[in-house]
Amino acid sequence: MDEKTIRKIETHLRGTFANARITLVPRPKQKDSAEVYIGEEFVGVVFQDEDEDGSFMFEMAILAEDLP
Repeated sequence: MDEKTIRKIETHLRGTFANARITLVPRPKQKDSAEVYIGEEFVGVVFQDEDEDGSFMFEMAILAEDLP
């Protein structure tokens, strides 16, 4: 993903989740995705959707150990 696309998605996620601490970081070995952080904490990955032009998928795992 190029920097312009990453910033566009970052802005969308910040607005959708009402959280200005969300940041996207390019993945050096994967050109079709970016890591998503809230502050210093890694929360997921955004991928370009291979089936649709201009669409993206946000994937976030919730681990059992993170649940009370």
